[in-house]
Amino acid sequence: MKSVILSRWLTALLACLIVQNVVAIEVNPDDETSLQDAAKTVASAMMKFYEDRDSKDIPGKMDGTWWEGGSMFMTLIQYWYLTGDDQFNDAIQEGMYWQKGEDDFFPSNYSQYLGNDDQVFWGLAAITAAELNFPERDDEPSWVSLAEGVFNGQIPRWDMTSCNGGLRWQIWPYQNGYGLKNAISNGGLFQLSARLALYTKNSTYADWAEKIWDWSASTPMLRKTWVIADTTSVAANCKDHGDHQWTYNYATYICGAGYMHNYTNGEDSKWLEGITGLLKTSDQFFPTSGGNQIISDITCEPIEKCDRNQKTFKAYFTSWLGFMSLIVPTETMADMMARFKVSAVAAGQQCSGGSDGTHCGIRWTKKAEWDQTTGLEQQMSVLGVLNAVMVPLKAQGPYNADNGGKSESNPHGGTNTQGSVGPEPITTGDKAGAGILTAIFVLFWGGAVAWMVKGA
Repeated sequence: MKSVILSRWLTALLACLIVQNVVAIEVNPDDETSLQDAAKTVASAMMKFYEDRDSKDIPGKMDGTWWEGGSMFMTLIQYWYLTGDDQFNDAIQEGMYWQKGEDDFFPSNYSQYLGNDDQVFWGLAAITAAELNFPERDDEPSWVSLAEGVFNGQIPRWDMTSCNGGLRWQIWPYQNGYGLKNAISNGGLFQLSARLALYTKNSTYADWAEKIWDWSASTPMLRKTWVIADTTSVAANCKDHGDHQWTYNYATYICGAGYMHNYTNGEDSKWLEGITGLLKTSDQFFPTSGGNQIISDITCEPIEKCDRNQKTFKAYFTSWLGFMSLIVPTETMADMMARFKVSAVAAGQQCSGGSDGTHCGIRWTKKAEWDQTTGLEQQMSVLGVLNAVMVPLKAQGPYNADNGGKSESNPHGGTNTQGSVGPEPITTGDKAGAGILTAIFVLFWGGAVAWMVKGA
């Protein structure tokens, strides 16, 4: 019996040693084939997580989260464009169209708990599909019209009842984040507006992008020192600031400024000033533990407290800035793109986990020492940086209505009206009506909750 137990123990030990010694994904950041092969390995492992999820009967819906489906598809659309690998295209199309809601990515099944940031990520996925000429289905709305639907759904939520403007983090009063206005919601709509402006040449989108940027700069959310606050509260009239530093907050404002710089043909200096200022502050995300060359979400990674959302953030910082590098002066992004190369090599070295040695960790600064974590989110982050490094090798796009973009604009996307883009001015009567409706909704919700608690 002892010999059997010893044999099993030795077998388990050997298996562990084999896994620990699996060769990580070797990345040559200057070789397109190496990058494409690495990206295919990482993307395939990511999609295995997607295929094995409990909610797999609902296209685009991830277990325990909804917004992450949009960000995953966005990353896969970039991957398709850069590699030509179309094996995931059907899944992307199916998931994107399934979750489109009323052509605004606000599906009724999930709308009761979504935040503005949740919705905008699907809009950013849609504008990415438009900019990269991702295939559309004939019987479905265009990608750019779906992005416009998100814009048209969010602009009426611009809240002039507090802080002189801004989007609240959450949409409904019963949500914990309703009292906050945050960087990713406002920065996300800013980026979406800027990209819609460049794609469609519709000045309304540019006007809103500038309005959102200027409002952000009037609060601690976007400070003159180029430090971005994660949140600010309505209770403090948006004078306070929650200062957790996250890569994706910086990325969304940098990226939007890049698109506005291109849209204005560089005639407004504030956009390039914003890009360079925010890039400089982003040095903090390249700590000494990685030789100041490897990206890290410094708020959570060193203490190993990143949640599943935070594990995806580097995907957006790297891939958004990678594509932005095509439309801003080359020297602006030269240093950052060089850092992405080093980060891509380090990220590949983290991909030695799982039974097949293709599962990636999140702490790339640990280099070849796998951090023992696995997940769809880790794969997405690695795919994001690989995408970013492949961008200069493609050296085309993003497309728009003037240079080969095939997706057709519909400024009334997500609405059933034929009016102008954006909401009518909010009147006193509108505010009063909204207040009454909100009060009725809260009372109804409170009664429903009380009834459920009593019934339990």
